[in-house]
Order: sequence, then C-alpha cells, then structure tokens
Amino acid sequence: MGAEWELGAEAGGSLLLCAALLAAGCALGLRLGRGRGAADRGALIWLCYDALVHFALEGPFVYLSLVGNVANSDGLIASLWKEYGKADARWVYFDPTIVSVEILTVTLDGSLALFLIYAIVEEKHYRHFLQITLCVCELYGCWMTFLPEWLTRSPNLNTSNWLYCWVYLFFFNGVWVLIPGLLLWQSWVELKKMHQKETSSVKKFQ
Repeated sequence: MGAEWELGAEAGGSLLLCAALLAAGCALGLRLGRGRGAADRGALIWLCYDALVHFALEGPFVYLSLVGNVANSDGLIASLWKEYGKADARWVYFDPTIVSVEILTVTLDGSLALFLIYAIVEEKHYRHFLQITLCVCELYGCWMTFLPEWLTRSPNLNTSNWLYCWVYLFFFNGVWVLIPGLLLWQSWVELKKMHQKETSSVKKFQ
C-alpha cells in the first residue's frame, strides 16, 4: 500500500474522537427518541451530534483562534484542528472569515440545535420553524466556508491526499449539507400535510 493511503496516528486519533462524539450523539438521540417514529429518532440523533460538534469541537476552536491560533496551541482539540488543517490551512492560522462563521455557528446553530431537540421531544408547535431556521443557518455556514475559497481558486485546500480530500473536506462537510437538506424536505412535507388537513377541516364546516 502506498504512503498516500497510510493513516497516521494523528489522523486516527482525530477520527476516533469524531466517532466518539457520533456514538454519544446516537446514544442521546435514541434515548430522547424512545417511542417516536424513525424520522424523529434520526433527527434527534443528528441534532445531538450536531450540538456536540458545535460546542465540544468548534467552541474550543473559536476560543483558540481568538486568543491566538490553533498552530501555536496544544491539547487534544488543538491537535484535531491541526490535523484537519492539513486539508484546509485556514483552520490552523487565523482566518477572519472562518472565525466569523464559526462564532455564528457555535452561538446560534448550537443553541438552535438544543432548542429544536426540546421542541421535538415536547412536541412544540414551533418545531418546524426552528428546524427550517437551523437548516438554513447550517447551509449558509457551509456556503460561506467554501465559496470565498473557491472564488480565489482554493489556495488553502489540499486535495492531494485521499484522506484530506474525500474524508476531511468532502465527507465531513458534505454531511452538513446533506442532512440539513433532508430535514428541510421533512419540514416541507410536514407543513404541507398540516396545511392540507387545515384546509380540509375548513371546507367541512363551510
């Protein structure tokens, strides 16, 4: 096997940490989703994982970036971002666009994820309003993370290695496009059902 296919200790540790957060998100989501349909259980798993990533990984990134930068920091979270920085150098050295987006992501998206979890569990009427708002914010974050880079011909992205290209850049960021997109579709379908039910009820009493 060529050197480009080898998985180093830093990469292995970072992926294990992400897997641990995913396992925690699954456990929490399944516990909160007991007795609910598959769609809501899946949404709760995602939202628990989403909140954990925003607060446990991206929150410390924002802090490290505001007091210095990831490159000059030590610790488990810093090592994870240094590893990701091999694919996207903007996360290692202070990049104002990335830090600005992440401040919004941690404070707004993280909080919205928690409120949405509550809204689903307690069956609140504003569930889909929060779900649509969160999904749009997540998609906006991905847009602002990558479009400015693509417009400048991606000087900070490293796609020469399969791990950096397909796992770090494509998979980990693609998940934050795919799942919010699916949740937006779910909200569209549910709101359409509610509208049709209300319209049918009104016609019955006319």
